[in-house]
Amino acid sequence: MKNSAFRIAVLPGDGIGVEVMDAALAVLDALVPRFASLKLDYDRLPGGAHHYRATGTAFPEDSFARAAGADAILFGAMGWPDIRYPDGTEIAPQLDLRERLGLYAGVRPIRALAGTNPVLADPRWSSIDLVILRESTEGMFASRGKGIVTGDSEARDTQVITRAGSERLFDFAFRMAERRRERGRPGLVTCVDKSNVFRSFAFFRRIFHERAAKFPALQARDHYIDAMALDLVRRPWDFDVIATENLFGDILSDLGAGLVGGMGFAPSADIGDDHAMFQPSHGTAPDIAGQGKANPTAMLLSAAMMLDWLGARHGVDGAVAAGRALDGAVARVFAGGRVRTPEMGGSDGTGAVARAVIAAL
Repeated sequence: MKNSAFRIAVLPGDGIGVEVMDAALAVLDALVPRFASLKLDYDRLPGGAHHYRATGTAFPEDSFARAAGADAILFGAMGWPDIRYPDGTEIAPQLDLRERLGLYAGVRPIRALAGTNPVLADPRWSSIDLVILRESTEGMFASRGKGIVTGDSEARDTQVITRAGSERLFDFAFRMAERRRERGRPGLVTCVDKSNVFRSFAFFRRIFHERAAKFPALQARDHYIDAMALDLVRRPWDFDVIATENLFGDILSDLGAGLVGGMGFAPSADIGDDHAMFQPSHGTAPDIAGQGKANPTAMLLSAAMMLDWLGARHGVDGAVAAGRALDGAVARVFAGGRVRTPEMGGSDGTGAVARAVIAAL
């Protein structure tokens, strides 16, 4: 009998991470019993900026071990502006998890939800449905904690692009495009780089086209990062799966979130060969933390992605169905005008959205 009882490492973190996580767990508690034999056991783990301030450790080794042993990781948000490491960098255990667990595929869906405020005047805005795929273990982020500062005159960080890292990213992108084509998307993968200037990106692009040859039924194109920044605003509906380097993916993901209403509507997943972590793309939002104003939509959609991944990985149809049910409930809540969050000009906060989604289930 296939395993359908999953252990989930829950990392709420700091600020609104705690609030949106509580909302997501309430929704999951209402959702999961509707699917026979599906069960989620939560292991709530400490970590984050405030934990660092209190203990001197941002992410205890015990928390890492328990997260690594879980079936999936559900992550809120970690970090705080005035709590930093001695070198001035932010508290970011999520980056440590990506590196240590090999979560190389940063999946950032960008989808316009019916009923939310159109960001672009063009009526094609409502058809935006793309995925930014960010390589999450190397690129410019490979220099994290390793940069060299020479006196007060110079600082250097080094980008790392490897064949192995690039091949697995591009194969992931093409397989994702195949699955998306089955539900009507064009089956297009676009590589984003700066290969006209940097040798590392020329290498990156060459590997992209090598891997594309193994997927002849799909379309493969390339784009410079500066042109992509323009075209994501000018014609985002023309893109399907966008595969890019770590830092470029970090920046484009925020641009993409802005196209569909803000970070509160931007879910994400970091997926490797053996582990996966699911979290909203937003940060801890100290300006609204503790006020119940945070939009939990990105967290809820991230939880839906988690269920879908668990179901596909373990062959559990009930988990896949539960993920689709949650995704559909979120879409219906906004399409039906049942809630208007603060970024939409309304006053429905974290609890109101969660209650509306539970009702929609």
